[in-house]
Amino acid sequence: MDPSYLVFDLETVGHSAENFDDVQIEYLLRGASTEEEREKKIGEFALSPLTGRIVCIGMQMMTREGDEWQAKRVAYSVDPSMEDGAPSRHEELPSGSTWYLSSERTMLENFWKLLNHHRGITLVSFNGRNFDAPWLMLRSAVLGIRPSKNLMDGTRFNYSGHIDLLDRLTFFQGSGSGATRRFNFDFYAKSFGITSPKAEGVDGSMVGDLFQEGGHATIAEYCLRDVTATWDLFVTWDHLLRF
Repeated sequence: MDPSYLVFDLETVGHSAENFDDVQIEYLLRGASTEEEREKKIGEFALSPLTGRIVCIGMQMMTREGDEWQAKRVAYSVDPSMEDGAPSRHEELPSGSTWYLSSERTMLENFWKLLNHHRGITLVSFNGRNFDAPWLMLRSAVLGIRPSKNLMDGTRFNYSGHIDLLDRLTFFQGSGSGATRRFNFDFYAKSFGITSPKAEGVDGSMVGDLFQEGGHATIAEYCLRDVTATWDLFVTWDHLLRF
């Protein structure tokens, strides 16, 4: 039976300043008058597919069997030592989840093949329409890869095939304050009694250093905790706020 939902999340890191020419660096660091401001802007390289790269895609495929949901967790990770075109290396994470390591290009090619294979699957994310989906589209294009699916199809307030829980929990009226304030994922998780993916001491700000230190398994486990918590939040929304 084909899975009904694919919960997904990305972990990204910024390129080093040496990856850009002088004109690009001047543009990227414009307005930074102190070393602290400069480092802050360099840290933000991880937020754009033009200044960073994807190092992990965490996925949880959900299949309905009777009254129960069955989960299959898979992480695609980048191993910098692996060349483009080399087959993905299959391992098992300490949690027992399936883990594939490859170059970033191969990882993205495999992701688009997976989506192409499951054409009718519904995506589930938290802030995916604003971050993960455009990141996947644009980073793939930078690497010369054509996505197998337009993850940004539709409009800001009307799109199908993707349930972005941040949009749903703010009723498509996200703001900086009030009832539709856009909280971060950690805050939503704790508010609804869901174990935060940060509970084991890892958060997104550590991913860059972990990647440099070779902590690929730690990143993958964190990313998968994120998608598991996202599914739990989806179940809450689905049962109580989906009409």
